[in-house]
Amino acid sequence: MNHLQYSAIVFDLGNVLIPFDYTLAINKLNQAEPGIGDRFLEYYTANYSFHRDFERGKISENHFVSKMLEVINNKIDAETFKEYYADIFSLNEDVISLLPNLKKNYKLYLLSNTDSIHKKRKWEKYDFLKYFDKIILSFEVGSVKPETKIYQAVERASGFPSETHFYIDDIQEYVDAAKKIGWDAVCFENHQKLIADLKERNILK
Repeated sequence: MNHLQYSAIVFDLGNVLIPFDYTLAINKLNQAEPGIGDRFLEYYTANYSFHRDFERGKISENHFVSKMLEVINNKIDAETFKEYYADIFSLNEDVISLLPNLKKNYKLYLLSNTDSIHKKRKWEKYDFLKYFDKIILSFEVGSVKPETKIYQAVERASGFPSETHFYIDDIQEYVDAAKKIGWDAVCFENHQKLIADLKERNILK
């Protein structure tokens, strides 16, 4: 493949650039009072559509937090809950280190299913975000992956034809949705495989 066919490289955020682990939040809740972390997890898993609606921007941050506090019997206050809920991320420095190099030849976009608490409390402070030309977030555009609308929001931002977008996501369903609208896309497994995928396309030499 000729690298000239690509104009935009689109990265997923969670578990590609920033791994996350909800057990960190669950453990802190359980330390605050035994069992409330497990209760949070049970509700969160059984009612995932509620969290999805938060990521979609359909419900407010206050509504989400008050419901979660209700689930854990208001054993901690809202500020503490937000702190625990957001403190689940780490940095994938290997993948992040690719950004300055890719930025020289391509427009970079970030596409994430995320919510306002995770953004404001944690990841919006990360320095690597400066490499992205535009950040497209589910709760800001009213749509989540794998819905077509969120991918179209990237295309509106880039102004490039569908086939010139290359996308990296750790969830196969979201990769497949990108391919359906004409993007090239790969499922992220690890840094080494990503390097191979980029070299195969002549995106990296």
